[in-house]
Amino acid sequence: MVVGLGSGLASGMAIKYLGQQLRAGALEDIVGIATSVASASEAAKAGIPLDNYQENSQIDFAFDDADIIEEETLIAVIGHSRLQGEESIIQEKSILTAAKKLVFMIMESKYRSTLEGSVPVLVQSINWMETAEEIDDLFLGDAEVWRRPSIGHADPLGGDYPLITKEGHNVLDVIFTSPITSLAEVAESLDKINGVVDHGVISKFPCTVVVASETGLEVIDNVAANAVGNPAT
Repeated sequence: MVVGLGSGLASGMAIKYLGQQLRAGALEDIVGIATSVASASEAAKAGIPLDNYQENSQIDFAFDDADIIEEETLIAVIGHSRLQGEESIIQEKSILTAAKKLVFMIMESKYRSTLEGSVPVLVQSINWMETAEEIDDLFLGDAEVWRRPSIGHADPLGGDYPLITKEGHNVLDVIFTSPITSLAEVAESLDKINGVVDHGVISKFPCTVVVASETGLEVIDNVAANAVGNPAT
């Protein structure tokens, strides 16, 4: 089985547990594909064999921490964390969407029907400011658009050292000052803008979400909801 190894606190715990199960002999023939430098490091410590991601990689199962998740639709946002080295939001998203089964893990406070927060958007470095202005106009009054820095303090222009991804793109953080009522509409609107390469919104079916709260864990999937809304013909 090929497993996409996510990034974040919960994913780190899951990677350690997966390694324990491999060492105990409860699991075998597992190969991991890391979504980040941190998850690759955790996998190496846990003794999980790793392979590099290719566009045609067959991934059976993947898990990841999400930054925010929309209730009912289970549409998620990833990419808030600062990128290290050769990390890539595009690659992380590709690994997750390629998986036959995907599980997100999130705190209850980040799982809501009306969301707050930001959405990372990858844009072509050439004429990035024009793209940023178009995104700003799109969400006028509801969001601010800041170019992400590689180091130092953030500002709308990306500070002294704007982040350039390994693919050569800038990252714009669309910081919503009003509640996000529909991530699907946000993604659809961004996809139509010239200069936008990709973004951190992921809509995946089937998808399972593990929601952690003070009272325990709740496991939710979008299979039943989809079956109700789209009966088989």
